Amino acid sequence: QVQLVESGGGLVQAGGSLRLSCAASGRTFGDYVWDDYTWGWFRQAPGKEREFVARIAWRAENTYYADSVKGRFTIARDRAKNTVYLQMNSLKPEDTAVYYCAAGLRNDIRPTQYANWGQGTQVTVSS
Repeated sequence: QVQLVESGGGLVQAGGSLRLSCAASGRTFGDYVWDDYTWGWFRQAPGKEREFVARIAWRAENTYYADSVKGRFTIARDRAKNTVYLQMNSLKPEDTAVYYCAAGLRNDIRPTQYANWGQGTQVTVSS
């Protein structure tokens, strides 16, 4: 089973930056290999539904972002380290949420299409 561990959250002032990391380990599903997976970052603020932030297809490295973070956040992966990163710049108070890393076998933005999730890391942006 795929295991994901996030790190890098914290408290930052508006306009600041943070980089989140998601380290993957364990066994891939069935005959799938790491290259078959898509990795996503999602976030959930108190009282709100979990929302898509960004995703990256491991093999092709193509990326996709939510409109709310486009131009400010960058998702990237390090194949040698089996790690996905989310570089967050120009942070705003509305970016405050628990951020989750997820892995799935579809290029999708719906949380239901991701079978593997990390425990989450808190990001708080003060005004």
